[in-house]
Parts: sequence; structure tokens; C-alpha cells
Amino acid sequence: MRRRIKQSISFSQRLADEAVKFRKAAAELPPGTARELLMKRVRQAEAALQINDWLATPGAAPPSALEQLTAKTTREIP
Repeated sequence: MRRRIKQSISFSQRLADEAVKFRKAAAELPPGTARELLMKRVRQAEAALQINDWLATPGAAPPSALEQLTAKTTREIP
């Protein structure tokens, strides 16, 4: 049987906390690959937060970055 875990903190708050945690860790590192990987994780968490907010809003238009991505993808497909 699968164990269920009831989250006490919302998904949005966990994403925001993760972005803050990674940003602080990146600030402590010198410029380089490790720092860039942490900053990539920050951008991913912030993008996930924006997508989650967009999906939670009924009738909202997609973010402009998503529109650009889909327009680019549809142009490449013959």
C-alpha cells in the first residue's frame, strides 16, 4: 500500500523556499560551474512557480515566455 504524505506547506511556498535556498547557496560560491548549476535550479523553481500560478488562475492567458516557446515550436514543425 502506498504511503500518503499530507503536506503542511503549499506547493507554491515550497517552490519559493527552494528558490531562496538555492540563491543563498549560489551567493556563497565563487563564479563557476557549481554556481551556475545552482542558479539554473533557481530559474527552474521560479519558472515552476509562475506556471503553477498560471494554472491556478482560471481563464488566465499563458505567460508570454510560453507563448514565444509555442510559437517557435509550431514554426519549426512542417
